[in-house]
Amino acid sequence: MIAMQYSFTLPADYDMAIVRRRIAEKGHSLDHFDGLRLKAYLHATRGERSSENLYAPFYVWRDSEAMQRFLGSPGFAVLTQAFGWPSIRCWQVWDAHLSPQAREAHFASREIRSVAPYTALDALRDEARGALRQDVEIGALAAVTAFEPTTWSWVSFRLFREAPSLSHADARQWYDVGHISQP
Repeated sequence: MIAMQYSFTLPADYDMAIVRRRIAEKGHSLDHFDGLRLKAYLHATRGERSSENLYAPFYVWRDSEAMQRFLGSPGFAVLTQAFGWPSIRCWQVWDAHLSPQAREAHFASREIRSVAPYTALDALRDEARGALRQDVEIGALAAVTAFEPTTWSWVSFRLFREAPSLSHADARQWYDVGHISQP
């Protein structure tokens, strides 16, 4: 599996209702996209949980062919015409818990961490797996950890029905969830 995210930083005075309306109108279009395991339509409004206005969908793909089909699709072309040509981050999925209840999510978190040189990657994956299990036990409806060896980073992505306390959020980017596409 492949995790993928692009993010558009929008001006501080941008009307985020435009993004929420776009998600409401177009979100369902990928509900049955072949090879898509999950798409979280994410947005963040500058304020308490985010320092910027963001539109930042997060995807989990079955394989690279499915991801490439999407990136070559008319839907992606329309997105780039509306928001610009994004830089797309991709990670190889280590572990994923993608429950059907993920559709009930209202909040998401994403944390990207650097991997120090000479880190024992198996130990790091085990640590990430333990954190994933713990987050599922405390209420995460979906959880993904994935690794990217070009920049030596790994990502922790979670979906929640309720927003955990902000004290738990110090290093994470928090988003509101507008829609979940999932087979």
